[in-house]
Amino acid sequence: MAFVVSAISTLLSPAAAAEGLEPYQMLRSLQLVQDRIADGDHAALPIQSKLLAIVDQRLRNMPAEGFQDRRNLDALFVYGASGGNPETLDLVFSRLELDEDDRRLSEGLIRYARGDLAAARELLAGVEPSAVDPKVAAPLALVIGSLLVQQNPTQALKLFDQARLFSPGTLIEEAALRRSVAVSAELQDKERFSRASIQYVNRFLRSPYASQFAEAFVSGVIALNGRIELGVVEEVAAGMKPDQAHVIYLRIARQSAIEGYDRLLAFASENAERYAAASDEEDPRALLYANIASVASGNVDGVLKTLDGIDERRLSANDRKLLEAAKKVARSILAPPLDASPKDAAPLHQASFSNGRAPNAEPTDDSMAGEGFVAETRRKLEIIDALLERKRP
Repeated sequence: MAFVVSAISTLLSPAAAAEGLEPYQMLRSLQLVQDRIADGDHAALPIQSKLLAIVDQRLRNMPAEGFQDRRNLDALFVYGASGGNPETLDLVFSRLELDEDDRRLSEGLIRYARGDLAAARELLAGVEPSAVDPKVAAPLALVIGSLLVQQNPTQALKLFDQARLFSPGTLIEEAALRRSVAVSAELQDKERFSRASIQYVNRFLRSPYASQFAEAFVSGVIALNGRIELGVVEEVAAGMKPDQAHVIYLRIARQSAIEGYDRLLAFASENAERYAAASDEEDPRALLYANIASVASGNVDGVLKTLDGIDERRLSANDRKLLEAAKKVARSILAPPLDASPKDAAPLHQASFSNGRAPNAEPTDDSMAGEGFVAETRRKLEIIDALLERKRP
């Protein structure tokens, strides 16, 4: 740690430029700061921004002959692969005499920095990270993998593995592992998703980017509903702080309620309530999400009573809208059809809670009407969240 502090102090000192620090020395210090970020040092974030500005200026002022030192040229590539200033990259690379491979790499990184991802993908897709210096290979594998996520997610995962192999314990590995969680869920690879999620929690939960992991994890659990073992969810949550695990379960419960995943909803709601109980405070969100999917059940009266008992003041603005929408749906189910007589209302009400018909009954016009009503009710529930401006719990 003393070495890290000394290196950063030297780089940030006003005399740094005058002392003529080489770009590769500056990048080394920057990477030390990024490793601290990956380890949970959030205070290092503003230091990273300042270092990037200093490195940017040093690269601009570096004479072309300085990049004849391969270490400095590789540092320029690392800077580009780390999302460097495209104007700086364009300026510096235009002054250099590069061989065909390096020129292609430089053009691809400039396109990537400019946000021209299609062109960057075309230029970099044929680049093999293992063929370059390991210091360049790690960020380069991360960049190319990110570019291929949509077109070739399987290859993207392989590149993320390479990035982790070339740069273990760093912010690069953190990013590669976090992105692997999202991609493996998209590929319906439950084993890979489970493994990556557990590894992330065990190694990088203190990262300032852990909230992005949480989002990918919740989305993945929903996408893998019925396939992923619930014990994996419990293991991941167990590796978190209680308040973090509570929020994770709440998010899973919310999405499960909207999607109608009853088993997952019950599991997440129970655990959310358990974590809330540990803090001696009942969470109204857990009650809300647990009861949303039951709105069209046979116990609508009880569900509505529970919903009416939720303290709206303790909900976010969006969840208050969600609560009101759920109560409206419940009331509409309990209300008899306008064109039905009192004696017809009860059979229709009964039919609405049994897939549109009473048990062992032949379909009738009334029961088919009830089935359509329930289908419409469930459709309304499914689009409630889409009608709201989303706000995570």
